[in-house]
Amino acid sequence: MTLGELGRSDDWRDRADAGHSLAGFAEMPEAVEPLLGLVLDPGDTFVTRRTAEGLLRRKDRAGLTVVASALAIANDNHADYIHTAIFDVFSIFSDDLDEALRLCDEMSGDTDERVARGARRLHESLAEIDPVLRPA
Repeated sequence: MTLGELGRSDDWRDRADAGHSLAGFAEMPEAVEPLLGLVLDPGDTFVTRRTAEGLLRRKDRAGLTVVASALAIANDNHADYIHTAIFDVFSIFSDDLDEALRLCDEMSGDTDERVARGARRLHESLAEIDPVLRPA
């Protein structure tokens, strides 16, 4: 079974596993739409959180772009779970948070309005975090 098939499973656990695993391929254009669908999973918010967390743990533009695109169109319920994943990933190391903020600044000028709007929302969430560890 491919990750794409797993992502369309009726079982929320399969979809969550697919989202988390597929996040490793976020830089591939063919992975973006399935990932967006899993971040905005209509059946279970655990799928949303697990997929968003996998994308955010990449700590790169590809992962942040998918999360930003999802945030731009997410309903309040999905947005809450995405924000939880954001906090979980970026609340420890200030260097990771600073880099994510920098990438969001860049992405807020993206020609794709959905990415730009989502990047601004993502930046707002990140800006509220006070990380635990800072460089000495």
